Amino acid sequence: MQLAYRKFGEGQPLLILHGLFGQSDNWNTLAKRFAEQGFEVYAIDQRNHGLSLHSVDWNYTAMACDILEFIQEHQLKNPILLGHSMGGKTAMFFELEHSGILDKLIIADIAPVIYAAHHNEVIKALKSVDFNVVATRKDAEAALSQYISDFGTKQFLLKNIYWKEDTDKKMDWRFNLDVIADNYHEILVEVPAKTSQVEALFIRGAKSVYISDADLPEIAARFPNYELVTIPNAGHWVHAEQPDLFYEAVMKFLQG
Repeated sequence: MQLAYRKFGEGQPLLILHGLFGQSDNWNTLAKRFAEQGFEVYAIDQRNHGLSLHSVDWNYTAMACDILEFIQEHQLKNPILLGHSMGGKTAMFFELEHSGILDKLIIADIAPVIYAAHHNEVIKALKSVDFNVVATRKDAEAALSQYISDFGTKQFLLKNIYWKEDTDKKMDWRFNLDVIADNYHEILVEVPAKTSQVEALFIRGAKSVYISDADLPEIAARFPNYELVTIPNAGHWVHAEQPDLFYEAVMKFLQG
């Protein structure tokens, strides 16, 4: 599947994968900073997200194959792959199923373990927005507010609203909500129990629960050549909450 992307700079390829309900432009600021350091940065929309195509097939094996096709299509040599949350698991699946392609692997706030379903309320909130009735972002926010109280989460989701070109003043979600809702269990799964010697950096937020100390043996079993950085005063969106510290951790790893 061809994936939409934003490209910045020239140099060694650095591919960035967003998380669930995210899109490539969530990473614009950091992508430009990495590009200034001599990297050719590709911020990618994963399938069923952003401007990439929608598909009924939505799982990590399919998403990892998308990245393989992307690398081959663009003839990228020694690429580095950075993924946050769902994008991080895509990146881990890619390395374990297609070893030998990546130069380095960077995982932001996700472990290779099974997770309990904790986005059900978000999915319910998104499904509550009826775009046959809702005609403004303010109305969409009001609908989401019935289920979600966190302002940041609502604004993150609302960034995915767009005006459909084939209709008269009708909005919709850019992500494929129906497929995501029906296949949500597919992104909670464990990463394959294989081993890769790739140099890997795992970054976690100190206030996040996505990578616990109990998860570290699972990381080491798959990526024995890994290091861990914990960013203070950051939760799951570690790159957005502490962008300078995140940038510094990534650059230290890449330049080291």
